[in-house]
Amino acid sequence: MNTRALNYSAASYSNLLKNQQHQFAASHALRVYKSSAIYSFIPKNACSTLRVSLALANGCIADKTDFNWIHQNNGTFAADLASLALADYTFVILRCPYARLASAYLDKIVDRTTEAWMLYDALDRKLEPADMTFRVFVKAITQAKLLHTNIHWRPQVDYLVYKDYDDYFCLENFSAAQTVIETKAKLEIVDARKLTQHGTDRFALLNDHNYADCRPDEISALKKLGQLPAPNALYDDEIAALVGKHFKKDIALYKTLFGTKNLMFS
Repeated sequence: MNTRALNYSAASYSNLLKNQQHQFAASHALRVYKSSAIYSFIPKNACSTLRVSLALANGCIADKTDFNWIHQNNGTFAADLASLALADYTFVILRCPYARLASAYLDKIVDRTTEAWMLYDALDRKLEPADMTFRVFVKAITQAKLLHTNIHWRPQVDYLVYKDYDDYFCLENFSAAQTVIETKAKLEIVDARKLTQHGTDRFALLNDHNYADCRPDEISALKKLGQLPAPNALYDDEIAALVGKHFKKDIALYKTLFGTKNLMFS
Protein backbone atom coordinates (compact mmCIF):
# COMPACT_ATOMS: atom_id res chain seq x y z
CA MET A 1 0.00 0.00 0.00
CA ASN A 2 1.34 3.42 -0.93
CA THR A 3 1.28 6.15 1.69
CA ARG A 4 -0.89 9.02 0.52
CA ALA A 5 0.69 12.44 0.01
CA LEU A 6 -0.77 15.13 2.23
CA ASN A 7 -1.46 18.53 0.74
CA TYR A 8 -0.44 21.02 3.42
CA SER A 9 1.78 19.06 5.82
CA ALA A 10 5.05 20.47 4.43
CA ALA A 11 3.70 23.99 3.96
CA SER A 12 5.17 24.79 7.36
CA TYR A 13 8.14 23.31 9.22
CA SER A 14 6.40 23.88 12.53
CA ASN A 15 5.02 20.96 14.50
CA LEU A 16 2.19 19.44 12.47
CA LEU A 17 -0.24 20.11 15.31
CA LYS A 18 0.47 23.82 14.81
CA ASN A 19 0.18 23.72 11.02
CA GLN A 20 -3.14 25.51 10.63
CA GLN A 21 -3.66 24.70 6.94
CA HIS A 22 -3.19 20.98 7.52
CA GLN A 23 -5.18 20.90 10.73
CA PHE A 24 -8.13 22.64 9.11
CA ALA A 25 -8.19 20.24 6.15
CA ALA A 26 -7.63 17.21 8.40
CA SER A 27 -10.50 18.22 10.68
CA HIS A 28 -12.82 17.97 7.66
CA ALA A 29 -11.46 14.61 6.47
CA LEU A 30 -14.02 12.12 7.75
CA ARG A 31 -13.52 8.39 8.02
CA VAL A 32 -15.91 5.68 6.82
CA TYR A 33 -14.96 2.98 9.28
CA LYS A 34 -15.97 -0.21 7.52
CA SER A 35 -14.17 0.68 4.27
CA SER A 36 -11.25 2.74 5.64
CA ALA A 37 -12.33 5.46 3.22
CA ILE A 38 -11.81 9.18 3.72
CA TYR A 39 -14.40 11.74 2.63
CA SER A 40 -13.39 15.41 2.67
CA PHE A 41 -16.43 17.32 3.89
CA ILE A 42 -16.99 20.72 2.24
CA PRO A 43 -20.04 22.70 3.43
CA LYS A 44 -22.68 23.49 0.77
CA ASN A 45 -21.54 20.50 -1.32
CA ALA A 46 -24.19 17.89 -0.40
CA CYS A 47 -22.55 17.85 3.03
CA SER A 48 -25.72 17.15 5.04
CA THR A 49 -26.57 14.17 2.85
CA LEU A 50 -23.05 12.76 3.21
CA ARG A 51 -22.83 13.40 6.96
CA VAL A 52 -26.20 11.78 7.67
CA SER A 53 -25.14 8.83 5.53
CA LEU A 54 -21.85 8.64 7.42
CA ALA A 55 -23.50 8.85 10.84
CA LEU A 56 -25.72 5.91 9.88
CA ALA A 57 -22.83 3.90 8.41
CA ASN A 58 -20.62 4.48 11.45
CA GLY A 59 -23.38 3.43 13.86
CA CYS A 60 -23.96 6.74 15.64
CA ILE A 61 -27.60 7.16 14.64
CA ALA A 62 -30.08 4.38 13.98
CA ASP A 63 -32.45 6.26 11.70
CA LYS A 64 -32.33 9.28 9.40
CA THR A 65 -34.95 11.02 11.57
CA ASP A 66 -32.05 11.69 13.97
CA PHE A 67 -30.43 13.85 11.28
CA ASN A 68 -29.97 16.82 13.65
CA TRP A 69 -27.21 14.83 15.39
CA ILE A 70 -24.82 15.83 12.60
CA HIS A 71 -24.88 19.54 13.42
CA GLN A 72 -22.97 19.13 16.69
CA ASN A 73 -20.72 16.40 15.33
CA ASN A 74 -18.90 17.86 12.33
CA GLY A 75 -15.55 16.57 13.57
CA THR A 76 -16.65 13.35 15.26
CA PHE A 77 -15.36 11.13 12.45
CA ALA A 78 -12.24 13.19 11.66
CA ALA A 79 -9.38 10.87 10.73
CA ASP A 80 -6.10 10.68 12.62
CA LEU A 81 -2.78 10.96 10.79
CA ALA A 82 -2.33 7.21 10.30
CA SER A 83 -5.84 6.84 8.88
CA LEU A 84 -5.20 9.69 6.47
CA ALA A 85 -1.92 8.22 5.28
CA LEU A 86 -3.20 4.65 4.89
CA ALA A 87 -6.76 5.22 3.62
CA ASP A 88 -8.03 2.58 1.20
CA TYR A 89 -10.16 5.06 -0.75
CA THR A 90 -10.47 8.85 -0.81
CA PHE A 91 -13.05 11.15 -2.37
CA VAL A 92 -14.33 14.70 -2.30
CA ILE A 93 -17.35 16.51 -3.77
CA LEU A 94 -16.69 19.89 -5.38
CA ARG A 95 -19.18 22.46 -6.65
CA CYS A 96 -19.25 25.33 -9.10
CA PRO A 97 -17.82 28.13 -6.89
CA TYR A 98 -20.38 30.65 -8.16
CA ALA A 99 -23.28 28.33 -7.33
CA ARG A 100 -21.83 27.46 -3.93
CA LEU A 101 -21.61 31.11 -2.93
CA ALA A 102 -25.17 31.77 -4.11
CA SER A 103 -26.33 28.79 -2.05
CA ALA A 104 -24.56 30.09 1.06
CA TYR A 105 -26.24 33.46 0.64
CA LEU A 106 -29.75 32.12 -0.01
CA ASP A 107 -29.50 29.77 2.94
CA LYS A 108 -27.44 31.51 5.62
CA ILE A 109 -27.95 35.22 4.96
CA VAL A 110 -31.51 35.32 3.68
CA ASP A 111 -32.67 33.08 6.53
CA ARG A 112 -30.53 35.02 9.02
CA THR A 113 -28.95 31.99 10.58
CA THR A 114 -26.03 32.17 13.02
CA GLU A 115 -23.66 32.78 10.11
CA ALA A 116 -25.44 36.02 9.19
CA TRP A 117 -25.01 37.39 12.70
CA MET A 118 -21.37 36.25 12.85
CA LEU A 119 -20.75 38.20 9.64
CA TYR A 120 -22.56 41.19 11.16
CA ASP A 121 -20.13 41.07 14.10
CA ALA A 122 -17.12 40.61 11.81
CA LEU A 123 -18.16 43.78 9.98
CA ASP A 124 -18.15 45.67 13.30
CA ARG A 125 -21.95 45.73 13.27
CA LYS A 126 -21.91 48.45 10.63
CA LEU A 127 -24.06 46.55 8.17
CA GLU A 128 -27.40 45.13 9.25
CA PRO A 129 -28.24 41.64 7.96
CA ALA A 130 -31.50 43.11 6.63
CA ASP A 131 -29.48 45.28 4.24
CA MET A 132 -27.18 42.54 3.01
CA THR A 133 -28.00 42.07 -0.66
CA PHE A 134 -26.03 39.47 -2.59
CA ARG A 135 -23.78 42.21 -3.99
CA VAL A 136 -23.04 43.53 -0.52
CA PHE A 137 -22.48 40.00 0.78
CA VAL A 138 -19.93 39.14 -1.92
CA LYS A 139 -18.07 42.44 -1.45
CA ALA A 140 -17.94 41.78 2.29
CA ILE A 141 -16.77 38.17 2.33
CA THR A 142 -14.14 38.68 -0.38
CA GLN A 143 -12.22 40.99 1.94
CA ALA A 144 -8.96 39.27 2.90
CA LYS A 145 -9.84 39.29 6.59
CA LEU A 146 -13.18 37.52 5.99
CA LEU A 147 -12.61 35.13 3.08
CA HIS A 148 -11.44 32.25 5.28
CA THR A 149 -13.52 32.97 8.38
CA ASN A 150 -16.62 30.88 7.71
CA ILE A 151 -16.80 27.30 6.48
CA HIS A 152 -19.78 28.00 4.21
CA TRP A 153 -17.88 30.35 1.91
CA ARG A 154 -14.27 29.46 2.68
CA PRO A 155 -12.52 28.40 -0.57
CA GLN A 156 -12.91 24.72 -1.37
CA VAL A 157 -9.18 24.16 -1.90
CA ASP A 158 -8.67 24.79 1.85
CA TYR A 159 -10.48 21.51 2.57
CA LEU A 160 -8.29 19.29 0.40
CA VAL A 161 -6.14 17.32 2.83
CA TYR A 162 -4.58 15.26 -0.01
CA LYS A 163 -2.55 16.30 -3.01
CA ASP A 164 -4.64 13.83 -5.01
CA TYR A 165 -7.89 11.97 -4.35
CA ASP A 166 -8.99 8.68 -5.86
CA ASP A 167 -12.19 10.36 -7.02
CA TYR A 168 -13.28 13.96 -7.44
CA PHE A 169 -17.01 14.36 -7.97
CA CYS A 170 -18.96 17.46 -8.93
CA LEU A 171 -22.20 18.21 -7.15
CA GLU A 172 -23.80 19.12 -10.47
CA ASN A 173 -23.58 15.43 -11.46
CA PHE A 174 -24.21 13.90 -8.06
CA SER A 175 -26.44 11.10 -9.34
CA ALA A 176 -23.44 9.60 -11.14
CA ALA A 177 -21.24 10.07 -8.08
CA GLN A 178 -23.68 8.28 -5.80
CA THR A 179 -23.26 4.86 -7.40
CA VAL A 180 -19.45 5.08 -7.28
CA ILE A 181 -19.39 6.25 -3.65
CA GLU A 182 -21.75 3.50 -2.54
CA THR A 183 -19.61 0.86 -4.25
CA LYS A 184 -16.11 2.06 -3.38
CA ALA A 185 -16.70 3.58 0.07
CA LYS A 186 -19.39 1.08 1.10
CA LEU A 187 -21.49 4.06 2.11
CA GLU A 188 -25.22 4.00 1.41
CA ILE A 189 -26.28 7.51 0.40
CA VAL A 190 -29.33 8.83 2.24
CA ASP A 191 -30.76 11.99 0.70
CA ALA A 192 -31.08 14.51 3.54
CA ARG A 193 -32.42 17.48 1.57
CA LYS A 194 -36.05 17.04 2.66
CA LEU A 195 -34.92 16.60 6.25
CA THR A 196 -32.71 19.68 6.48
CA GLN A 197 -34.76 21.84 4.09
CA HIS A 198 -31.51 23.23 2.65
CA GLY A 199 -31.92 22.29 -0.99
CA THR A 200 -33.27 24.49 -3.77
CA ASP A 201 -35.13 21.53 -5.31
CA ARG A 202 -38.32 22.46 -3.43
CA PHE A 203 -38.49 25.93 -5.03
CA ALA A 204 -39.44 27.26 -8.44
CA LEU A 205 -36.28 29.06 -9.60
CA LEU A 206 -36.78 32.55 -10.99
CA ASN A 207 -34.71 33.95 -13.81
CA ASP A 208 -37.01 36.80 -14.85
CA HIS A 209 -34.65 39.60 -13.81
CA ASN A 210 -31.48 40.28 -11.85
CA TYR A 211 -31.72 39.83 -8.06
CA ALA A 212 -28.23 41.04 -7.09
CA ASP A 213 -29.57 44.05 -5.20
CA CYS A 214 -32.68 42.52 -3.65
CA ARG A 215 -32.83 42.74 0.12
CA PRO A 216 -33.04 39.51 2.11
CA ASP A 217 -36.64 40.24 3.16
CA GLU A 218 -37.70 40.41 -0.49
CA ILE A 219 -36.13 37.02 -1.19
CA SER A 220 -37.58 35.61 2.03
CA ALA A 221 -41.03 36.66 0.84
CA LEU A 222 -40.44 34.78 -2.41
CA LYS A 223 -39.43 31.70 -0.42
CA LYS A 224 -42.78 31.74 1.35
CA LEU A 225 -44.39 31.56 -2.08
CA GLY A 226 -42.24 28.57 -3.02
CA GLN A 227 -39.97 30.64 -5.26
CA LEU A 228 -36.29 31.49 -5.23
CA PRO A 229 -33.93 33.44 -7.50
CA ALA A 230 -31.95 31.11 -9.72
CA PRO A 231 -28.27 31.23 -8.67
CA ASN A 232 -27.17 32.89 -11.92
CA ALA A 233 -29.86 35.59 -11.45
CA LEU A 234 -27.94 36.85 -8.42
CA TYR A 235 -24.92 37.72 -10.55
CA ASP A 236 -23.93 40.55 -12.84
CA ASP A 237 -20.53 41.23 -14.40
CA GLU A 238 -19.18 43.04 -11.34
CA ILE A 239 -20.07 40.25 -8.90
CA ALA A 240 -18.92 37.48 -11.22
CA ALA A 241 -15.56 39.25 -11.60
CA LEU A 242 -15.17 39.56 -7.83
CA VAL A 243 -15.84 35.86 -7.30
CA GLY A 244 -13.59 34.97 -10.22
CA LYS A 245 -10.75 36.92 -8.64
CA HIS A 246 -11.04 35.73 -5.06
CA PHE A 247 -12.00 32.11 -5.76
CA LYS A 248 -9.67 31.65 -8.72
CA LYS A 249 -8.01 28.52 -7.29
CA ASP A 250 -11.40 26.86 -6.81
CA ILE A 251 -12.44 27.81 -10.33
CA ALA A 252 -9.18 26.61 -11.87
CA LEU A 253 -9.44 23.25 -10.08
CA TYR A 254 -13.06 22.81 -11.14
CA LYS A 255 -12.19 23.58 -14.77
CA THR A 256 -9.26 21.16 -14.73
CA LEU A 257 -11.33 18.32 -13.31
CA PHE A 258 -14.73 18.84 -14.94
CA GLY A 259 -14.40 21.36 -17.73
CA THR A 260 -16.74 24.32 -18.07
CA LYS A 261 -20.08 22.63 -18.86
CA ASN A 262 -21.48 23.07 -15.33
CA LEU A 263 -19.49 26.18 -14.42
CA MET A 264 -21.80 29.18 -14.19
CA PHE A 265 -19.28 31.54 -15.80
CA SER A 266 -16.59 29.98 -17.98
